[in-house]
Amino acid sequence: MNTAVLLELHYLPCIQYFSKLAHYPVVYIEQQEHYQKGSYRNRCHIAGANGLLRLSVPLRQGKNEQQPIREVEIAYKEPWQAQHWASIRSAYGNAPFFEYYAGQLQPHFERRPARLFEFSFGLLETLARLLQLDCELRLTEAYQKEAPDGVADLRGAIHPKNRRRRADPHFQPASYPQVFLEKHGFLPNLSILDLLFCSGPQAGLILEEAFVKS
Repeated sequence: MNTAVLLELHYLPCIQYFSKLAHYPVVYIEQQEHYQKGSYRNRCHIAGANGLLRLSVPLRQGKNEQQPIREVEIAYKEPWQAQHWASIRSAYGNAPFFEYYAGQLQPHFERRPARLFEFSFGLLETLARLLQLDCELRLTEAYQKEAPDGVADLRGAIHPKNRRRRADPHFQPASYPQVFLEKHGFLPNLSILDLLFCSGPQAGLILEEAFVKS
């Protein structure tokens, strides 16, 4: 029986990702891997007025694909942080719990950390706290091709592209009210921001419901 899970670090991770944090008491975050383009490492999806909206953190030009994840640097040529927060506010400003949580998330978009890992991990810690998740976040000390016994290895399993995604028998999207539900229908597995702003204190219960026990 697994008592811990191993994940790579995502930007504002999706509900599937957080369902693991809600279930496992220990969560290992892989910090010894290399960056992979086209993944959730620097992108997320939210629900906007016109449907699914992708937010991507721009990275400094270079061979990011071959870089250790801790060395990948953020680009600040464009005011992307202000743009991301404006998109988040536009999407969720009318959500029931936006004003309750926004003040604790907005400061992350006003700092200028040099590296992607630092930025995303800070957000992850804040989100886990806001969701009142009782899990311990640990960073890996060395890269291991195979996870140790008792650790569910989900590195690479949660991916925006269908062909790259692995089947997850322990995840079933749980429905909840969304801002644009009547316009677009229910959009599953968005960034955790969607669930947090729409459901507030009930978000943790919905994450537990989304985790399917064998």
